Amino acid sequence: MKVGLLTSILEQWDFEEVVDIASKIGFESLEVACWPIGDAERRYAGVSHIDVVRIAEDEEYKQHILYCLNEKGITISALAYYPNTMDPDLEKRKINIQHLKKVIIAADLLNVGMVTTFIGKDQFKSIDDNLKLLEQVWPDIISFAEAHKVKIAIENCPMLFGKEQWPGGQNLMSTPILWKTVFERFPSDYLGLNYDPSHLVWQQINYIKPIEEFRDKIFHVHIKDIKLLTDKLEKCGTMAYPLDYMIPKIPGLGDVKWGKFISALTDIGYDGTACIEVEDKTFENEKEDIIKSIEISKRYIQQYI
Repeated sequence: MKVGLLTSILEQWDFEEVVDIASKIGFESLEVACWPIGDAERRYAGVSHIDVVRIAEDEEYKQHILYCLNEKGITISALAYYPNTMDPDLEKRKINIQHLKKVIIAADLLNVGMVTTFIGKDQFKSIDDNLKLLEQVWPDIISFAEAHKVKIAIENCPMLFGKEQWPGGQNLMSTPILWKTVFERFPSDYLGLNYDPSHLVWQQINYIKPIEEFRDKIFHVHIKDIKLLTDKLEKCGTMAYPLDYMIPKIPGLGDVKWGKFISALTDIGYDGTACIEVEDKTFENEKEDIIKSIEISKRYIQQYI
């Protein structure tokens, strides 16, 4: 198992600087943010450390990316792009799918072999109607990924935080029962999970138990923590906006029991990347604070890996 870093938090640094920072802190791999250049619809999105369009068109640029990584002994665990591929706005949906395919092509060209993303969801439709929409949207994406021999790892974030994603959230694959449903409909070896325990914590779902059941579908892992604000939860209840009763934290400062989680991953023989994802506002006042949050996270999780 390798300890990696999702590069989205390093938006203010360019690719070469990100690789240098990762090397100095001691990371072995990076999950590299690959949003369209200059397109930021939400916090932590819109970050692009590799221009996937240029990768396909500029051999010199591609070789430069590979050289930077090789020089510092860093690998790429996945190219990351987390859009809504089932957006109710058909034009947005089309643009999102088009860019996701460009990310898949870039992963193939860079010999990465994995893309991390969301399955998407129409937040205004029922689960049943979203499953029907899934049947329309995703066969083509999966076939495209299979043709390029690139695995797709779906993060289990519900994408439901505030009023912008109300009422149903923007990512269908948020619970074990929905993972099972989707995998039964699409039994592809190229479709799996980017497993993040923090999203199960605030949904009050056991985040250890599913690891055994989905052992063959866990392609990638996110290391992010969540703190449940129990006093607020008791006042507003689970029907409130989730950010009213929980906050993302760096690993070790929330409610995930990381020793048990990593132990469960070793039980199934997981040997991929455990990738730190920093979304803790406490550490975002200055650039130095961001680096500090990454260093603390790395130091904490390394005791288990």
